[in-house]
Amino acid sequence: MAGMGEMPMRPARPGPPMQHRGPPPMQRLRPEPIDREKTCPLLLRVFTKVATHHQNEEFAVRGKEPKDEVQIYTWKDATLRELTDLVKEVALPARRRNAKLSFAFVYPDKNGRFVVRQVGLTFAYGNGRGGDDAKTLAELGFQIGDYLSVAII
Repeated sequence: MAGMGEMPMRPARPGPPMQHRGPPPMQRLRPEPIDREKTCPLLLRVFTKVATHHQNEEFAVRGKEPKDEVQIYTWKDATLRELTDLVKEVALPARRRNAKLSFAFVYPDKNGRFVVRQVGLTFAYGNGRGGDDAKTLAELGFQIGDYLSVAII
């Protein structure tokens, strides 16, 4: 096979044109970062409960919300991981090694009745097991004045 290295290389044969199947993947729009030094935090009323979320009827009468409330000052760019760590500081069941925290927004619908809408799930000790740790309140559609229900499973 002497002299094989001296043969000119053939140009690559053109293949079929690249075809994209389906729509392009959606890019997650990240809101502008918040300067936490210059932006005033909001009051987030968090209601924790073991096993399930609070029922929407429990929020029907203003001033008679569930008793297991934690008030957190935070920003709309707070992630569910940040909130998970804060809940773990005050709710002992959330510290269990295999605990999961299910997050739901509680807000009035157009008729004034409260709605409980699940928005994410985290593991008490993430360890890269997935979950919605990196999602922010803003990305999930949080509006100032919404409550947060946390079911500790």
